[in-house]
Amino acid sequence: MSEPAPDDQLSQTRRSAIGGFLGTALEYFDFTLYGIVASVVLGRVFFAGGDSFASEMGAMATFGAAYIARPIGALVLGHLGDRLGRQRILLFTIVLMGASTFLIGCLPGYSSIGPLAPVVLVALRLAQGFSAAGEQAGSSTLTTEHAPPGSRGFYTSFTNAGTLLGNFLGHAAFIPVLAMPEDALLAWGWRLPFLGSAAGMVVVVFLRRRLRDADLFVAVKAAKRAPAPLGELFRENWKNLIRVVLCCLMAAPTAISAVFGLSYATRIVGLDAGVVVALTTISLGVGAVTIPFWAMLADRIGRRPVFIGGVLMGGAVLFVKFHFIAERNLPMLVLAQCVLVFFFMAGYATQLSICAEMFATKVRFSGVAVGTQVGYLLGGFGPTLSYAILRPGPNGWLPVAILGALCCLVASAAVFSAPETSGVDLERLDVQVSEGKIGS
Repeated sequence: MSEPAPDDQLSQTRRSAIGGFLGTALEYFDFTLYGIVASVVLGRVFFAGGDSFASEMGAMATFGAAYIARPIGALVLGHLGDRLGRQRILLFTIVLMGASTFLIGCLPGYSSIGPLAPVVLVALRLAQGFSAAGEQAGSSTLTTEHAPPGSRGFYTSFTNAGTLLGNFLGHAAFIPVLAMPEDALLAWGWRLPFLGSAAGMVVVVFLRRRLRDADLFVAVKAAKRAPAPLGELFRENWKNLIRVVLCCLMAAPTAISAVFGLSYATRIVGLDAGVVVALTTISLGVGAVTIPFWAMLADRIGRRPVFIGGVLMGGAVLFVKFHFIAERNLPMLVLAQCVLVFFFMAGYATQLSICAEMFATKVRFSGVAVGTQVGYLLGGFGPTLSYAILRPGPNGWLPVAILGALCCLVASAAVFSAPETSGVDLERLDVQVSEGKIGS
């Protein structure tokens, strides 16, 4: 395999990191829009029963529906990403997500087309989930394969920084929308951010057309070493696949905090939705800035201590956040939310590097896609499970916080059981995986 010129390699590394950052930001902007409207709008627009508990449960369930499609999308897109190339799949995912989001913004409500409204809504939400399954895995895989060993964590972290930016922008877009009169909000106001996201899709498609697959992947593909990536993944990499699944259970407490927390604060405790969304927006901005610094620390001292320390601390602060929601103590809630996001960002800064470095190049896209999306499945239904175990009274949130903390413990244990791979050359990692030194 011929070595690329240093300047060209650096250019591709930066381009892949920026492309992953912007593409993932748009994907999760779209994804976040749905989470917000599921919390405050969709029950009244797409389900019969007005403000009833059943309508809210239906809206929460449609949020989780995307996570059913994500493992399926991971199987399909992961296989194609290892066979056809990372860049092609990344173009497909951004178009599918953008089109699905735009169509949700156009969809008539229950009052117009009756039961067909929630049916089509679920179908479009499934398309969003299918797309998201390949986006994060593809972006992180491409960036990992372009990045130099000593700063691989830093560059790869841009994918999850894009996730945070998308969440930030999604919440920011809804602050003025939620300030509208309720009639306008329910009739058309909530649709505006969905329709506006189409412009972002065009920009990201243009940028991604300039990306190319890393030379390491091109060489492996030319050798035809993995004609059936999924078969090899499940046959020879199943232990690491389980580790990645369990590592990604950290998505459950973050979804519980963001989606269920918003619904609990506004629909049950009675806090103003605009205020709570503004609070979340501020903390997400803090998180997006924090991720690269956590990743640089992980490149210096290792992935495992940064991930485990951050996720365990985040699980502990989850109790504090819900306590202050129930107490309606906004100043302390602001502080708790920022501290919560600060610690969870240590996990998100290192998560994708840990996952990508678990697998050899020939099955890396498949491994990251399948492992992360199966792990995220519980995260997607975290808000629905939270409503199911929520108890009456001011401390009724306690079982919800316990659920989130248990997921943090399991994720940390999975990473603790894995070897430290920071700073190791990917070609050497390929050899170690094939020899069973990683994954035993």
